[in-house]
Amino acid sequence: MKLWVGLGNPGAKYAGNRHNIGWMAVERIAEAHGFGPFRAKFQGALSEGKFGSEKVLLLKPETFMNLSGQSVGEAMRFYKLSPEDVTVFHDELDLAPGKVRVKQGGGHAGHNGLRSIHQHIGEAYARVRLGIGHPGHKDRVAGYVLSDFAKSDADWLDDVLRGVADGAPALAADDTGRFLNAVSQRTAPARNAKPAAKPETSDAPRPGNDTPKSDSRSALQKLVDRFR
Repeated sequence: MKLWVGLGNPGAKYAGNRHNIGWMAVERIAEAHGFGPFRAKFQGALSEGKFGSEKVLLLKPETFMNLSGQSVGEAMRFYKLSPEDVTVFHDELDLAPGKVRVKQGGGHAGHNGLRSIHQHIGEAYARVRLGIGHPGHKDRVAGYVLSDFAKSDADWLDDVLRGVADGAPALAADDTGRFLNAVSQRTAPARNAKPAAKPETSDAPRPGNDTPKSDSRSALQKLVDRFR
């Protein structure tokens, strides 16, 4: 059994925030793979489903971001899971918008949701880091993450969420490479188009034109014709 946690803040006010991309990711997974409805549990909302024989729990903590660890710790203890069974989907300032990376363990890099989870279950859990870009200065970070995605972000955001959902079965099977490849297929699809053909040069034979005939004149005849 695995516990996948999407970080965000509860309420319509925050639904479209950059900080809520983790919530968006687990919601898209639930929708794409026919998981059960989210129901109130563990100070959050919980949905259950399976990928093959692997049961996966999707949790959206509703404690607000700074207290996310309370909800995660409660769910983990109830199901007798270890931190290695937990994967957290969260916004990542240090990745460009549309970039996705997977990390096992490590620090929280100042992310308040991760900091809270560290306090409750330690740092050995996995993270799916969903890039949202950086506003350029640390003083602008709080306002940036608590602002809605811009309309111009809609396409890449949808591609990322679709890719995460596509790759979810691979992630459940601990195949990180295949998971990231599924995301990449959405965010940077392979280009199968053939290179454009080079334009024909003016002296190249064209369809319908007669092929130039070889000159069969003798050298003497060419000289005579030249001075006519």
